Amino acid sequence: MVQRRFSLLAMLLIAALVLAACPQPAPIVQTVQETVVVTSVVTQTETQEVVVTATPEPPTQGGVYIDASSSDATILNPILSSDTASSAVHSKIYPYLIGTDAFSGEIVPSEMAESWSVSDDGLVWTFVLRQDMLWSDGEQVDANDFKFTYDAIAAEAVETPRKSNVELIESIEAVDDYTLVVTFSEVKCDGLSDLGLGILPSHLYAEDFSDIMTSAENEAPSASAGPLVFQEWARDESVSLVRNDTYFRGAPNMDGLIIKTVPDAGARLAQLQTGEIDVLGLQPEQLTTAQLNPDLSVYKFKDDGYAYIALNQANPENPLPGLDEDGNKVEQDPHPILSDLAVRQAIAHALDYDTIINKVYLGQGYPLAANVVPAVEWAYNSDIQPYEFDTELAAQILEDAGWVDSDGDGVREKGDLTLSLNLKTNAGNTTREDLGALVQDQLDSIGFKIDFEAIEFGTMVGEMLGQTYDMVIIGWTGLGTDPNDDAFWRLQFDTPGSGFNFVSFSNDRVDELLRDGLSVPGCAPAERAPYYKEIQQIIHDEIPYVFVTGTIGNIGYTNRWDGIDPGPWSYYWNVEKWTLQQ
Repeated sequence: MVQRRFSLLAMLLIAALVLAACPQPAPIVQTVQETVVVTSVVTQTETQEVVVTATPEPPTQGGVYIDASSSDATILNPILSSDTASSAVHSKIYPYLIGTDAFSGEIVPSEMAESWSVSDDGLVWTFVLRQDMLWSDGEQVDANDFKFTYDAIAAEAVETPRKSNVELIESIEAVDDYTLVVTFSEVKCDGLSDLGLGILPSHLYAEDFSDIMTSAENEAPSASAGPLVFQEWARDESVSLVRNDTYFRGAPNMDGLIIKTVPDAGARLAQLQTGEIDVLGLQPEQLTTAQLNPDLSVYKFKDDGYAYIALNQANPENPLPGLDEDGNKVEQDPHPILSDLAVRQAIAHALDYDTIINKVYLGQGYPLAANVVPAVEWAYNSDIQPYEFDTELAAQILEDAGWVDSDGDGVREKGDLTLSLNLKTNAGNTTREDLGALVQDQLDSIGFKIDFEAIEFGTMVGEMLGQTYDMVIIGWTGLGTDPNDDAFWRLQFDTPGSGFNFVSFSNDRVDELLRDGLSVPGCAPAERAPYYKEIQQIIHDEIPYVFVTGTIGNIGYTNRWDGIDPGPWSYYWNVEKWTLQQ
């Protein structure tokens, strides 16, 4: 996910002819048109050639850009949200300390921080902030806003899935308005990426963070420092944003941007075809239609993410945190079926991944064995192979584990348990819906009884984070260039209602490896790699996720806007440059 930044349009210079003060003949000046003109200037002593460039046409202003989402946003606070739809909105409103290069994924000084340095021990990061960033209400964007935001994340009163971002931050000091010092308690090799969340306007919140969870700003942000300013949120219909005239890179040319909620995939494609929307993340079955439309362009890229089936290992009837308030491990109430490794192994072997990639994803994917994608070459464990599709082996694994069909009804039992599970995904994503139907058929064929349903995205996220589900088809995107994904696996992030370890994965060795992989002195990739390769092997063997496919992104967008230059890490990175064609 989610959603990275912007740069100014370079301006052409208008050359001026400056004449000497002494008496001289009048210069011969040709009319400047659309081409460069070489003009002779004759003085009393010599003839000089002066290059005169054409006066550029000012960029066209106006027009409203229309995006579409399969689901509505849930909350417009960047430290509280966990869904793509919300991020698509607040990423255009709130400023960031650091930026990400749209084409390489590298962290770059393109946002609040003009530069930074790190101490010899790798613990203290000092940031020099730019001084020309304003909130749209006229207040300065400064180091105090960053400190407030990250202190809020750490506060007990704030329930946020971003707790992992502050776990190892020992202190944050605003030395002055434009100097920020962040001190980590130990070396954290991906520490810089933890500092990349959207920054809140501290002057609009209580100093003690008591209103963070309930503030009206969560639904109607009143100040922006991004390219656009919030205007209106019509629930389940659209979010409207307008030009931010105080944006530090210059006011965008467009009047505004609307993100429409269009749950049906076919309707989204139809609206792209007719020009009712300007951009759409294409599902595989929509790719050919978009490519054949001369009014559209299609951008293809390897996404930094994957699709998977999350397998809840704890009892959905009794969700418990991984740790108690004192940091002690909580004994989990196990899932009656999915806590059995044999069941998870059978699921992994029962799915035909080649068919899924070729027929469901229409070739827009690739096999993946574990949690690090091949793009992170130095940490990717190429020795691990995806689970082989073998229904006979899957059935034998279940049989050996005591799951048998004793009454001949096609569904296996073990004691008084029936091998019956619920599988969910989000309605409106036809690829996931097709995948769900195929998974249901393939698991049913070896003795499962799968109840598959596609539900509203917000409802599904609520059940997923609340850990009240059995299995969910979902995906991660925007994982970045570092292999650390501790928020998915660490026990402390098994927090019903907010944590990203919503499968209740618990493995002491993985916890240890994740900590050690982040604290390698010097952070050399070659020295960090063994930690992450071992993690991948454990994740592969334990099967908290069934890895369905690495994802390939396809974005279809209209040709009626100039200046669009999508990168694999950001589509909107230069949005302030875009102009509507005349």
